[in-house]
Amino acid sequence: MPLFELNDELIFPHPDLAEADGLLAIGGDLNPERLLLAYSNGIFPWYNPGEPIQWWSLNPRLILYPDKFKCSDSLRRTLKSEKYEVKINRNFRLVLENCANAKRKGETGLGTWISEEMMDAYTKLHEMGYAHCIETHYKGEMVGGLYGVGLGKIFVGESMFYTQRDASKVALFHLVEIAKKNGLHFIDAQQSTPHLISLGAEEIPRKKYLKLLKKALEE
Repeated sequence: MPLFELNDELIFPHPDLAEADGLLAIGGDLNPERLLLAYSNGIFPWYNPGEPIQWWSLNPRLILYPDKFKCSDSLRRTLKSEKYEVKINRNFRLVLENCANAKRKGETGLGTWISEEMMDAYTKLHEMGYAHCIETHYKGEMVGGLYGVGLGKIFVGESMFYTQRDASKVALFHLVEIAKKNGLHFIDAQQSTPHLISLGAEEIPRKKYLKLLKKALEE
């Protein structure tokens, strides 16, 4: 498949034209309008600082149906203890910074793809009401959280972090509860990881994902 190079025009090639690894296009910018168009078509940016912006549409895609979330006994005990205080959209930028600085298993460095450019772009989406965060606090300090983009009846999770046991899982649990309450069709986890699969997420073909996405956006 050819790799598409974007220009100033707000347009993306069809996701089915992505390469085998999911890479669809390079270039363009991170303006809110382009980001929203990308998410509406099952596409997201992911690249390292100093590289051209890279746009991806993975096949398969990892999603989590809210009703299929697996809450372990240990997580239930943590929730029951009320050890953590959960807040929503209180300090979006700090969540991004913590996600950027989080050490991730199997990676050689930090989450360097969450650059200042990325943080500025998603902060704009947050100010517009499209990007949201769930924060987990312990004794007044943020110790876990996640952020992502909400469109129609889906939430696209971008990243999460924790500095204390179960802190990110508590944030995800509350995201699932919010999804159930508001009738979200699914949570888009994007990339497959054993951790998310253990929590109930599942891989689906891109064609099925795009059909589910279209239906969710119509609402």
